[in-house]
Amino acid sequence: MAPRPVVRPVEAPDEVVGAPCPSCGTPNPPGRRFCRRCATPLNPAAEPEALPWWRTVWPFRRRVRASSGRGVRLLVILAVVVALCAGAVLLLPAGRALFEDTRDKLGTAEPITPVGIEASAASPRHPAKNTTDGVSNSYWGAPAEGASVTYTFRRPFRLVDVIITNGPSYNPEVYSSEARALRIDLEVTTQDGERQDKELDLSDKPGPQTIHIAISDVKTVRLVLREPVDLTSGRQLALAEVEFFQRG
Repeated sequence: MAPRPVVRPVEAPDEVVGAPCPSCGTPNPPGRRFCRRCATPLNPAAEPEALPWWRTVWPFRRRVRASSGRGVRLLVILAVVVALCAGAVLLLPAGRALFEDTRDKLGTAEPITPVGIEASAASPRHPAKNTTDGVSNSYWGAPAEGASVTYTFRRPFRLVDVIITNGPSYNPEVYSSEARALRIDLEVTTQDGERQDKELDLSDKPGPQTIHIAISDVKTVRLVLREPVDLTSGRQLALAEVEFFQRG
């Protein structure tokens, strides 16, 4: 026969005085770090406060003690500010040029006539004023390379385009009867006295040629004839027409 089970006396629960466990409610004596029943931490460490948004971006995201790394962070901030200011200064002219060029494309160019024309040299029957008479079969006759003509305008304006009709006429049969300049040095003087230079390369063919300029506050324009072709004895450099267009 099987032996009878032995009944063991149940120990009386010990009386413990202390803070109850936040999880199961069991009282725990002072000094314990974990609950004696469920092992829940009795004194959990407080969670750190959330960082502000600007501390989540490098190089501010790292937590430091006391003033550790403060000088390095200040130097980094100063370097970033200086770089941004330098970039703004360097990019400002390019941004302004892009803005003005966009306005040129959105607007409509309008012709503008100079109030003064003065040439360094000209043939008696072919003065420089022929370049603005609106007739493409009359021309300015210059004796040699380096001759120039200066156009003065009544008020400063935004010079968008220049249309040049090279040679003595737009007629192909008359075009090659005189010498032509294949390059023109354009010298623009603005209202504040600043000078801007451009080289205009021309095709050796009759008819108008449009060249985009895009210069603001133009007061005077000087054209210098360069790289002549067919300039022989008895011939002169011919320039039939020069038309200026401003932003409308």
